Amino acid sequence: MTMADALKRENPWTPAHQAVELSEHATLTRVLDEGADADEVCCRMNLLMHAIDTEVDVANQSGEPIDSALTAVLLAYGADPHLAVNGETAYDWASELRHDMAIRLMDRFSTRQAKLKARFRSIRRR
Repeated sequence: MTMADALKRENPWTPAHQAVELSEHATLTRVLDEGADADEVCCRMNLLMHAIDTEVDVANQSGEPIDSALTAVLLAYGADPHLAVNGETAYDWASELRHDMAIRLMDRFSTRQAKLKARFRSIRRR
């Protein structure tokens, strides 16, 4: 199914969630670059949760190694791995689904964001 076909059908997904569902990295990047919220919630999951679930499902169904490109794109656009939806976070989902690559990416981006905030705080004080 193509993105155009999927959008013609009645479905609950936002354009960003639809891109994640179809593993369309370029479309996801474009939608986020056009202003979609990287933390948007649809169908009781945020985009990062959806990406982790999709990446694990695709690997399980195809037998191919797990991929983390969707997760990386979302983190690059500011998705919060610790944002809770119904008491669960994307980090929780990645741990439960054993998506170790996503966990490492979320750890790296979380650390990076904390370092950037600290750096900008010290710059503003000067």
